[in-house]
Amino acid sequence: MDILSILGLFLAVVAVVLGSILKGSGVAALVSSAAFVIVLVGTVASILIQAPNSALRRSLQMFGWIFKPPVVKPQVLAEKIVEWSKTARRKGLISLEQEIAKEDDPFVRRGLELVYDGTPPETIRKVLEIEMDAREQADMAGAKVFEGMGVYAPTLGIIGAVLGLMSVMQNLADPSSLGKGIAAAFVATVYGIGFANLFFLPVASKLKAITQQNTRLREMICEGMASIAEGENPRVIELRLQSYISQ
Repeated sequence: MDILSILGLFLAVVAVVLGSILKGSGVAALVSSAAFVIVLVGTVASILIQAPNSALRRSLQMFGWIFKPPVVKPQVLAEKIVEWSKTARRKGLISLEQEIAKEDDPFVRRGLELVYDGTPPETIRKVLEIEMDAREQADMAGAKVFEGMGVYAPTLGIIGAVLGLMSVMQNLADPSSLGKGIAAAFVATVYGIGFANLFFLPVASKLKAITQQNTRLREMICEGMASIAEGENPRVIELRLQSYISQ
């Protein structure tokens, strides 16, 4: 579990609720079903119009990464690639057949299969780079769904505030209700800006960072597989892979 994400969400709620209490508004002032519907439902409606179906599906699949990001162990993988290179030099590429079934990562399996089949190094790079780019684009599209929601939410908050003020203006005959009415109108603005800056945009940024991390790992895999196919010295391969880990 990603403790920082959980702690961040908890502190975000505390900041808004405690801030409202300290300012004298109280918790009840933050509760507005009308504002919630306008901001959240409106934001979802906007992103449904903007994003293609594939990006929406990918965003839902990626959301769990906020709390449980993919396990990335580049050092362990680099050591395995070096061992495969040693095995290939001693026993030939055919010796890698038994390693293919042991790998859970489809990208690693694809690389091993290409090496085992005797595919030229440049072809291995091209095939893996195409798959790598496709995965990165799909993941970035998923992250941008949350980024888009972070853009739309504040605007929907303003719309909610305007609608609330319109309701207040229609009841000017009752001065005693003006204060509460105006305060309630601005709750939608709080929802819009709050959800955008405390949830949607941070989620998008974190998913982008994880995507870049995964891409960097696949670049290392691609380089390692091509190096094995080229028959390079395992020590040279190890030094080359270490440059990906240190960055």
